Formats: sequence, structure tokens, C-alpha cells
Amino acid sequence: MRIGFHTGYWSSGPPAGIESMLSEVERLGFDSVWTAESYGSDALTPLAWWGSRTTKVRLGTNIVQLSARTPTATAMAALTLDHLSGGRFILGLGASGPQVVEGWYGLPYPKPLARTREYVEIVRATIARERPVTFAGEHYQLPYPGGTGLGKPLKATVHPLRREVPIFLGAEGPKNVALAAEIADGWLPFLFSPRADAYYRDRLAEGFHRRAPERSPQADFEVVAGVPIAIDDDLERAADQIRPWIALYVGGMGAKGANFHADVVARLGYEKECARIQDLYLSGHKNDAIAAVTTAMVEDLALVGSPAKIKDDLARWRETVVTTLLVRSDDPAIVRAFAELVG
Repeated sequence: MRIGFHTGYWSSGPPAGIESMLSEVERLGFDSVWTAESYGSDALTPLAWWGSRTTKVRLGTNIVQLSARTPTATAMAALTLDHLSGGRFILGLGASGPQVVEGWYGLPYPKPLARTREYVEIVRATIARERPVTFAGEHYQLPYPGGTGLGKPLKATVHPLRREVPIFLGAEGPKNVALAAEIADGWLPFLFSPRADAYYRDRLAEGFHRRAPERSPQADFEVVAGVPIAIDDDLERAADQIRPWIALYVGGMGAKGANFHADVVARLGYEKECARIQDLYLSGHKNDAIAAVTTAMVEDLALVGSPAKIKDDLARWRETVVTTLLVRSDDPAIVRAFAELVG
């Protein structure tokens, strides 16, 4: 199992000490470094800036939001970053959710699977640069069918360093996970739990069954999963570090009845707990929502406790579909300890 480092979302500004952290991550032999975007910092600019300070780690976006850029704009960024990094770039894409897509980007959210399929097809065609790009889909059309009527099929001026840049899909729902296995080179799960491994293996198998022969072999498919980690000999104290994060995503990141993150956790058997956390969070009782996150939920979704306990718990993760574990921490000591435990 490989390990990677997730720089996470920015809060009010860039994370402090990130460049020295990335130097340490590369020294420790981490496989990859990942950035994120929601409705603040973007994923591509920090990856280019920070990635220029590295020489070996792969550089990925986890995730670039489809609605933030047209497919050809994303392909241009991928072409550029792949050249600048010497072929180390991974394009992680995701549909995000209706609150961000409709509230932040002012675009419609329906049919995210169909939009993703079309988007990926255009990105691949643009990067391959075999011919001028044309596309006549339900969601994307190139050239634009209207306007001045002067639009013409174009081909990127930049020749690709690699004709195919790896594309990973962020996916939580069962159909999205299957789609990742069908059309992408990897899957970026969120709120992954080893207890759900059999469920996800079945969803991935559905997609692999539909996978085109020209796509990369199933054996090369990657699953890169972030896992929160809290090292403390006191289990409850360790769990307390993770509860606010789970409460935020289960309770606050999405509307009641339309929260994909809550759906993921509910499928683990926590339907009642998720409903209570949502009710409390959305009614303004944030601290009570955090307290409602059980230690069992934390242990399912994170690595918490003493170093010995975490090392034992890692055995469950090694048996799953996950090929790379991503850690997120501002503390170099935690990152070093994680590398040693996985080690």
C-alpha cells in the first residue's frame, strides 16, 4: 500500500508551513501529493506552485470540480501541468454537489453522471491531440451550435507530453463509483470505511465489466482514499479530534435529504445517527451534532488511538480495494509517524 499527502482545503488563507511539509513528505518516500477546491482556493494553482518544489512525488487534484471549468479549459491545465511536472500530474475530477454547483457556479446540477462521461471524453480527446476537437453531446457541444456561427473545431497548440494523462474520479454514490471503474484510471473515495469494502468491490466490478478494451488494464486501476488520523493513547481523546470533521460532512455539507456524504455513512448502518447529526447541525446546534458522532463511527472512518492500535487497524485497510492512503495533517510528527506505521 502506497501513501500520499493531502494538502486539504484552505481556510482563510494558505496553510502555514506547507512547503517544508511537502519537502518532508518527499523525503519520507510518499507517492503523491494532492490538492482540493470547493469555493475558495482552487486546486490547480497551488499544485503547480508547491509541486515546483518537488521532484519525485506525483501531483494530483482531489478534486477539480467539473462546473468550475469547461472540459477544454481543464484539458489545457492538464497539458500544462503535465509538462511542468515532467509527467507527474494526475487529473482528479468530480461533479461536486448541487449547493456548490448551483449556488457558487450558477449552473444546473442534474445528470452528473452523463455530464461526467461527456466531460472526460472531451478532456481525453483534447489531450490526445489527434484531430480538432468536436463533440455533440447533451451537455457539451463543440463548436458551439449558435452564436456568431464562426466557431470552428480547434486542436491544442501544445503537444502533449503524454497522450493520456491519468484521470481519477471522485465518487460516492454506487453509480458514480461504477462509472469511475468504467471510464477512469482511478477512484477517489471519500469517507471510505473498510467495512464497506465488499460493497465497493461489487460497484467497481460493474464498471470494469463495461470498461472499453482500449482503456488501461483493470490491474492498473488505483483507489486513493483519504483517512483522518489521530494518534493518542486515549481513544476517546483521539476520537474527539475527528468528530467535528465527521459532523461537518454528515450534518452540514448538504441539505436535508440531499447530502451525499451522509448517504455514504448511513450505508454503514448509521442511518439514525446520521439523521440526528443532520437535525442538530442544521438547526444550529453544532456542538451537540459533534457530540452525537459516536466513537464507533470514528473508528470506521478514521485511524485513531495508540500507535499499536492504529498499526493493527491498518491491517483492515490493507485488505481493501484501496491502493494508496492519503493523510492530512499540519503536524510533521504525525506525518512521520503515519509513514512509519504504514511502512
